[in-house]
Amino acid sequence: MESQNELIRKWLESGKRITPLEALHEFSCFRLSARIYDLRQKGMRILARTKPIMAGGKTKYITEYNVTKDT
Repeated sequence: MESQNELIRKWLESGKRITPLEALHEFSCFRLSARIYDLRQKGMRILARTKPIMAGGKTKYITEYNVTKDT
């Protein structure tokens, strides 16, 4: 069985973005920021972007992660 770190690494390397809610649904990962920290410690260049969403009639903010494109 692959670790959450490996699954998230593959997800990001495939060009997809991920939010905490997606990580929970796709990988049963409750602590995406901790997994992102682990991956960054292993040398992955991961960007974080705060994204506004509407929830319950109010604007809330979530973090969305993706890998940087090397140039």
